[in-house]
Amino acid sequence: MDFALPQASPLVFLDGRPGADMFADLKHISHHAAWRRQLEMLLESAGEGIYGIDLNGRCIFINRAGADMLGYTPDEVVGRNMHYLIHHSHADQRLMHVEECRIFQAFREGRGVRVEDEVLWRRDGTCFDAQYASYPIRDAGRVVGAVVTFSDISERRRMERELQRSYALLERRVQERTARLQSAHESLRRLSAHLSSLREEERARIARNIHDELGASFTALQLDLNWLRRQLTQAPDLQAHVERMLEVAQAAMESTRRIVNDLRPAVLDHLGLWAALEALLQDLQLRAGLNCRFVCTPEAERCRLGRSAEIEVYRIVQELVTNVRRHARARSLSLVAEARNGSLVVSLEDDGIGMSLSEPLHTFGILGMRERARAIGAAFELDSAPGAGTRARLTLSDVPGGTWD
Repeated sequence: MDFALPQASPLVFLDGRPGADMFADLKHISHHAAWRRQLEMLLESAGEGIYGIDLNGRCIFINRAGADMLGYTPDEVVGRNMHYLIHHSHADQRLMHVEECRIFQAFREGRGVRVEDEVLWRRDGTCFDAQYASYPIRDAGRVVGAVVTFSDISERRRMERELQRSYALLERRVQERTARLQSAHESLRRLSAHLSSLREEERARIARNIHDELGASFTALQLDLNWLRRQLTQAPDLQAHVERMLEVAQAAMESTRRIVNDLRPAVLDHLGLWAALEALLQDLQLRAGLNCRFVCTPEAERCRLGRSAEIEVYRIVQELVTNVRRHARARSLSLVAEARNGSLVVSLEDDGIGMSLSEPLHTFGILGMRERARAIGAAFELDSAPGAGTRARLTLSDVPGGTWD
């Protein structure tokens, strides 16, 4: 037999043929022999290694699969102490004392144990990653030994190590790619901030030139036309013509003033952000006929942002107001600035026709507002639906250069 046990009467097939139903007439065979043969067949059919030990740790049986896995024949294993035979050392060849042996815990402590982080040793001195379970054998409630099932999980461990290496490599590549993307994003952010600064400087330069050159020219033209009108008291037709020229010059002067203000509002430079936003809404109400409401809480009014942040906030609100005037068909607009938990929140809401935000919007205006907000470390949110107006919120926290009084 491939299975080592103390010798017993051999089983005989009832009809003498291999493979016949050996359990067809058990009354002619002793129950001991029948169950012995049944146990042998079950153990030999198991794909895992199975062995039993007595209270001294000696092997009392082992199946063929277990013996083959260890490089022995079953007869070579039976009677030997299994700890010293196959479980004597750790994977790094450090000695494992009997007191540490978890296989023996089953009969020492009367409880089962499952282990998959140890190795078992073969006859040729090599070891393999093993998964084993050791459970006590009881006879009439008394522990008389333990039964151990074990299997070679070296291939599984190899695959796990390969997966771990692949995961570590993937994680490293993801980290490297993330670092490159963050670096590129930071470079783009700095470039955007630089371009925004250059754009504002160019706006300011153009506004100064228009104010200084065109403004002065229009003023001189108005003075000359006023002098000419006084000289033409005897020529009513010519005087009326000069009056019309004065009106055209005055309209051109107002248009120039609005252009200069759009390019670089003087009130922003001289009175600050909140006064500039109030003036912006007053101009909108005058020119577009909207009912505008501006609320700036005392806490928000005491907030002083850095120069660049004030300009970006003003430009974002200016873009929102322009969109309302051009597209919203709104009747009223509300702008509220307030302090919430150490952050400055600027909210704008209108009662216009709204728009669908089911898909991301990539218009230059919205992209520009988001980029301006990102440049000053702010969050920009837009909420709208057809027929429900539009709500925009700009939240600034830890703004560089900002101080809270």
